[in-house]
Amino acid sequence: MEARAEARYIRVSAQKARLVVDLIRGRNAGEAINILRATNKRIAPTVEKVLRSAIANAENRSADVDVDKLVVSEAYVNEGPRMKRVRPAPMGRAYRYQRRMAHIAITVAEG
Repeated sequence: MEARAEARYIRVSAQKARLVVDLIRGRNAGEAINILRATNKRIAPTVEKVLRSAIANAENRSADVDVDKLVVSEAYVNEGPRMKRVRPAPMGRAYRYQRRMAHIAITVAEG
């Protein structure tokens, strides 16, 4: 039995989000929540929210699921679309830069 949750269009680069998601992959769900609480990154509360959503999805899917035995079986971050922006530059020029987005997906499974 497995359940999945996904957060899309999160305003953080995928590279930065992967640093946090890599910490919890393969861990027990309760242990993963504790790790995310202690992690000092801006994206950590969002990843925790997705993890809690996956746990809730598992509870809703079947009544006999044991939350203490859930394990983060899959956790990955994909790149989302990029917002192209323009920053003023010297001598009337304009520099383009990109604001990146990410899609975070977490799957929990029993045992």
